Amino acid sequence: MLRNDILIASSCPHLIVAGEKAETLLHSNSAWNGVSYEAYSKGAVELSVLRITIPPHSKLKWHTHPMPNVAYILTGEITVEQQGVNKKRQFVAGEVVPETVNTLHRGITGEQAVVLIAFYAGVKGMPLAESNRRDGGAR
Repeated sequence: MLRNDILIASSCPHLIVAGEKAETLLHSNSAWNGVSYEAYSKGAVELSVLRITIPPHSKLKWHTHPMPNVAYILTGEITVEQQGVNKKRQFVAGEVVPETVNTLHRGITGEQAVVLIAFYAGVKGMPLAESNRRDGGAR
């Protein structure tokens, strides 16, 4: 049995069917920069899932996210960097980006467009991203 099968079998045995496989893409309590996630905001939960396409050779504007979120990279590669410190990390197709919360950062794409699926876990009325006023805002 795979580790993931063991986790599923132990936590949800009623969900297992013959031939089913599960692969954990990300299991993390911290963002890509190593900062741990804190408790959720209070309020009515609101989940958002976006398919985002970023052209090649793009630099996104500096921005923050007020809630935990992750992005699954479908195509391309993106380097995420944190403003004010020398922290950056490259992600490629098939990887998951555990985004930072309330930390100014941006993404820089490579030779091809990046297509990603972003999953946001916020509360009703909370914006998905907030811009850095000095550079004209988020994307």
